[in-house]
Amino acid sequence: MSFLKSNSRSQTPTLKDGDQYARVINGLKQIYNSKIRPLETTYNFEGFHSAPLTNSDIEAKPIVLLIGQYSTGKTTFIRYLLDKAYPGEHIGVEPTTDRFVAVMHGNEERVIPGNAAAVNQELPFRGLNKFGQSFLSRFQVSQTNSPVLENMTIIDTPGILAGDKQRIERGYDFTQIIEWFSNRADLILLLFDSHKLDISNEFKLAINSLRGQEEKIRVVLNKSDMVSQQQLMRVYGAMMWSLGKVVQTPEVMRVYLGSFWTEKPPNCFEDCRELLEVEQQDLLKDLRELRRNAAIRKINEIVKRARLARVHALIIGHLKKEMPAMFGKNKKQERLLANLDQEFIKIQHKYHLPAGDFPNPEKFRQNLSLYNMDKFKPLKDDIINRVDEALAVDLPRLMSEFPTGNPMLEEQERNPFAGLETYDSQTGTTTHDYWTWAAVDRGAYAPVFNQLGPRDGKISGSQIKPVLMESGLPNDVLAQVWRLADWDNDGYMGLDEFSVSMHLIKAAQNGEQLPEKLPPALMPGRKL
Repeated sequence: MSFLKSNSRSQTPTLKDGDQYARVINGLKQIYNSKIRPLETTYNFEGFHSAPLTNSDIEAKPIVLLIGQYSTGKTTFIRYLLDKAYPGEHIGVEPTTDRFVAVMHGNEERVIPGNAAAVNQELPFRGLNKFGQSFLSRFQVSQTNSPVLENMTIIDTPGILAGDKQRIERGYDFTQIIEWFSNRADLILLLFDSHKLDISNEFKLAINSLRGQEEKIRVVLNKSDMVSQQQLMRVYGAMMWSLGKVVQTPEVMRVYLGSFWTEKPPNCFEDCRELLEVEQQDLLKDLRELRRNAAIRKINEIVKRARLARVHALIIGHLKKEMPAMFGKNKKQERLLANLDQEFIKIQHKYHLPAGDFPNPEKFRQNLSLYNMDKFKPLKDDIINRVDEALAVDLPRLMSEFPTGNPMLEEQERNPFAGLETYDSQTGTTTHDYWTWAAVDRGAYAPVFNQLGPRDGKISGSQIKPVLMESGLPNDVLAQVWRLADWDNDGYMGLDEFSVSMHLIKAAQNGEQLPEKLPPALMPGRKL
């Protein structure tokens, strides 16, 4: 866990790591509260879209939303990331998660019920109050002390069953809740089980509610080592075919193959292990970079929200203006509702707006039917002008202040010859690029490893001994190499351990002094 913590912090700058990030968030709060929120409250944006953002919403850590049918491994995936159980979790083969769970960082292990979480000003969940008691009784916050959760909040959702019976029995609109969380999420993971690729009606509705959020969505084909390589190719194709019928996007979604077990089952296949490990590392890299990208994503989300709120205000102002001053108000409202599509076109032409900025007419009509249009506020130029100024001046200026590029690239690769000092075995510090996992040529050692006939991804010491002795190094040096590389001390080596052992032999052959303890940077990062 110490490596997990150091790894996540060394690679991912956080908002608190620099005043510049803090200035971006503070500036974003000031712009939203002074120029965008007044427009939302004046024209009842909440009744048609979502509640105004609070400071807690803007300051909130990045949110990772997990969606999938039952038994796809959502809860196990969270435990895999945290390297520990979290309060209130339950894992089983039957549908076990019957509620939405926000897994967050906390100094104490505790569960906060949904009603209490939704009124807590320090938590970004106050907007959930509008879904009522039936939902809040099925929502909870689970706090645990984890370095991973210092950089993100993970939302575990109920497993989705096939058929309409479950949807009716929930007592709340599952799709609306998913849409609420997806609007606030920085990353959305759709989890599939390699043995369960069917997409139920409710799952389709949930995926459809993610429209407009496609850039956040990643697909995870979990438990990929429970099928052979040939079967995996078929499963992958079948999943993409099923998704293609639901997700209407010209771009192909990024799919990660993985098996996020807390304990690897004995009947799993090893013929794609190397591919799965690379895929898992790519997904974990996405998660590691989440916090660094969160501030700029928040700016983008505020821009999208401001554009949507501006169009909403123009619609409300137009409908208010169309209402008669004295008589025939009810009939006029009925005609406006019936011809809402045509009214949208009028507004679009009058203000030179793109059609894509307008809401779905049918959904808007349903919400609009609940209101008396005569009670709407007339359009006020000063409120619109403030939003225009935010979109044209304030938010672009804030974006320009945001640090661009990869800070780690600036630090480490500005001078490619810098940072080549040696490892100090006395102090235990590591500053030489040679003593990092990136310097290990894993690909070159993989064929040798595979020729030794690994079982369950492992090779015994007796099998590896002849390979190590080919180096010509003294037995005491080889013994030290084994002790360092077999870091789990089980008498076997996986590919990573074997690659490190060969790397250490190469170091010894080049005259390097082997360290007393394996530098943490030489251990491959499997987690965040």
